[in-house]
Amino acid sequence: MLHKEAQIAVENGTMLPLMEEFYTIQGEGYHTGTAAYFIRIGGCDVGCHWCDVKESWNATLHPPTHIETIVKNAKQYADIVVITGGEPLTWNMQPITHLLQYQNIKTHIETSGCYEVTGTWDWFCLSPKKNKLPVLSAYAIANELKVIIYNKHDFIFAEEQALLVNQDAILFLQPEWSKKDEMTPLIIDYVMKNPKWRISLQTHKYLNIP
Repeated sequence: MLHKEAQIAVENGTMLPLMEEFYTIQGEGYHTGTAAYFIRIGGCDVGCHWCDVKESWNATLHPPTHIETIVKNAKQYADIVVITGGEPLTWNMQPITHLLQYQNIKTHIETSGCYEVTGTWDWFCLSPKKNKLPVLSAYAIANELKVIIYNKHDFIFAEEQALLVNQDAILFLQPEWSKKDEMTPLIIDYVMKNPKWRISLQTHKYLNIP
């Protein structure tokens, strides 16, 4: 049970339930291969059965951390921060993105977009999930749409989502890791037939890095 002061701070975004933070190479989407500092925030109620970070779901397992501390750590390593989860938009992202940008650090987010958008973002990666669809404001500002392909029906879902994002969003299909051997050939064939899409791979897993 959080102290009242900590609970208020988490609610207003001046503290966040920090699961982990690390400096690595972005493995997915448009910025694949780019060095970045990842901040993984606890808390998610989307409930994807194939999620590979289910330990992030319960926010109470992750200590509320002052955003000044998080930003100070990030500044030592990189000029790009990727905030992910969990579902980071569960929380108010405005305070931390303000601090990061004040330090001339670019702010990227990876989100399902299922909650109203908070924060100021240099790059907005929208990865929608069937369980809990994005809000309209997330579709409007997405720089990239990244749809995870777990089964053949996900291609239909991807096309439905592509109709909703803004016209400038870059479209990616990414095989779910446990199904990569089965789905990757299908994605290759699909992208060759539908070249508006690009392929995203979890290259960090091939490289054996976080």
